[in-house]
Amino acid sequence: MNPLCENEFSDENRPLKYESIVKEYGKSIFHYIFSLVKHKELAEDIYQEVLISAYIAYPNFEDNKKIKSWLYTIAINKCRDYWRKEKRKNKFWEESVYTYVRNSADSMPPPEEIIINQCSKEEMIDTLEELPIMYKEPLMLFYYHNQTLVEISDKTKLPLSTVKTRMKRAKDKLKPKMASKLVNI
Repeated sequence: MNPLCENEFSDENRPLKYESIVKEYGKSIFHYIFSLVKHKELAEDIYQEVLISAYIAYPNFEDNKKIKSWLYTIAINKCRDYWRKEKRKNKFWEESVYTYVRNSADSMPPPEEIIINQCSKEEMIDTLEELPIMYKEPLMLFYYHNQTLVEISDKTKLPLSTVKTRMKRAKDKLKPKMASKLVNI
């Protein structure tokens, strides 16, 4: 029995045809998925999703001569879906890593926040005015406009790493100035 013959598309023959297709192409599809994701259990999960999707879509599949490439297309699309999902999940965590914890009872604020809170707002703004604009802007947006580093990056059209570097350098330039002001208090 040839599972690829068009006259065998009746509903009762569908499971038999599909089973023979899986027997013929299953191993190569699994190895292809495994070569993409490099993790056996994940490859098995994606392989199962590919088989389910192919089984559901099989009655609508018309060109039986290209069944192998059709299965490979489903496999790569399932891998891409997985990667997109992981990217979204990681993006959420990346963004939360780049925001500082505020008002948390469990953590102490960083020293620069303590200094900022001890000084009056006007005094701090005067000290910030002494900085070059490239260092002043990220600090103002972060501390006085409550924007995350990702939001600052979007607003200034700068890469996130540049924003982080400028904030670090600005804080480094502010520390000696603020320390001398605290000593004088």
